[in-house]
Amino acid sequence: MTQTDETADRSGRQEPIRVLIVDDHALIRRSLELALAAEPDIEVVGEAGDGQEAVEIADRLLPDVVLMDVRMPRQSGIEATRAIKASVPSARIVMLTVSDEEEDLFEAIKAGATGYLLKDVQIDEVPDAVRGVHEGQSLINPAMAAKLISEFANMSRKEAERPPQLPVPRLTDREMEVLRLVAKGMNNREIAKQLFISENTVKNHVRNILEKLQLHSRMEAVVYAVRERLLEIT
Repeated sequence: MTQTDETADRSGRQEPIRVLIVDDHALIRRSLELALAAEPDIEVVGEAGDGQEAVEIADRLLPDVVLMDVRMPRQSGIEATRAIKASVPSARIVMLTVSDEEEDLFEAIKAGATGYLLKDVQIDEVPDAVRGVHEGQSLINPAMAAKLISEFANMSRKEAERPPQLPVPRLTDREMEVLRLVAKGMNNREIAKQLFISENTVKNHVRNILEKLQLHSRMEAVVYAVRERLLEIT
């Protein structure tokens, strides 16, 4: 058995995580590729230099995770994210960008991104970021999470007078607790520690929340909950 096979067996994963790298700077693509190539449980299956090319390649290669720049020629990363989530719903997309603007962050989450990292992140942290989003975690650093919560609060205030359009599914008290902690940018491990439950239990709660709300990602659930006034963020 090869070292790669042994690693895959220990992690419980039979196949490596398939990653597509999207950035209009070749040097950045190369740096990310080198960082990921050293990991036996991760395989870089393709690269793209703009959003339009990314959509075409993703549709053909069906990656597990996409590392996506926000601002690129021909088609932006946010537009590409929206298109990829429509054609490859299982793909987890991490925005990797120099932009820390609230609007970019909020639009990326609405488009279906499950992570948002600034390009000043240490390159050796990227493999763990890929593993985290592949396992279902939302990936947003604390500073960006604070901006997102602020945007949610603004949205909640603006829509305070709007009556709910449809009856909303009822979440249990525990599911609401989990949702509030997700909104604070906590990952599964942190939520489990906070609520004194196992990580698997947290994952089950998150899955139930998404199923009840008929959504695809944790952050979509938070956006929905604030809009429907299931969750108040001050």
